Amino acid sequence: MIENRFFSIKKLIPKNIKILAVSKNQNISSIEKLYKLGHRDFGENYVKEMMEKYKKLPKDIHWHMIGRIQNNKLKYIIPFIHLIHSVQKLEQIQTINKIALKYNRIINCLLQIKICNEKSKSGITDQEACNILENTIYKSMNNVKIIGIMGMASFQELTKVYNEFSYLRKLYNEYKKKYGHHILSMGMSRDYNIAIKYGSTIVRLGTSLFGERTIL
Repeated sequence: MIENRFFSIKKLIPKNIKILAVSKNQNISSIEKLYKLGHRDFGENYVKEMMEKYKKLPKDIHWHMIGRIQNNKLKYIIPFIHLIHSVQKLEQIQTINKIALKYNRIINCLLQIKICNEKSKSGITDQEACNILENTIYKSMNNVKIIGIMGMASFQELTKVYNEFSYLRKLYNEYKKKYGHHILSMGMSRDYNIAIKYGSTIVRLGTSLFGERTIL
């Protein structure tokens, strides 16, 4: 049961670490069960699915976009999004800033760093991230703020995860000191215990909370 999994996970994760429930492909009923237990942070990969759920669920939910998103779809989520984890381009940040201005909002974002060699995992390099953070165009923006970084570790080889999380933590420490970052989003159901050891502030949990994904 979702309730049992939720309370078991809560006991294992320190209170200072945010649990992001990855609700991709989960039905409304499953999300409502966690909501009734007091959980408010949910993550989605696709705009269409997020919009459908946003319309049907309570408006005090904090929605996180954790998947890659096309610029032309940002306009749909900017009015309510809590945090975008997957930013990789300055052009996208410019679009977010422009739309957020219309709604008088400041949108918090994370830069997605590539920490493994798997083709399915996207992200940018340390140098590319610094280029964005040091760019005068970004520095002039008032309606978007980069507050941390996110990364996805190897799936097939768990032994690599330690080095990948160690590297991301190193970058986070540097960015925290230089840019004031305070969020490190890393760790999923299969490796969140390792991520916690390396200083993650947000763990993204799907199957460990909901069980296997269901069809909407």
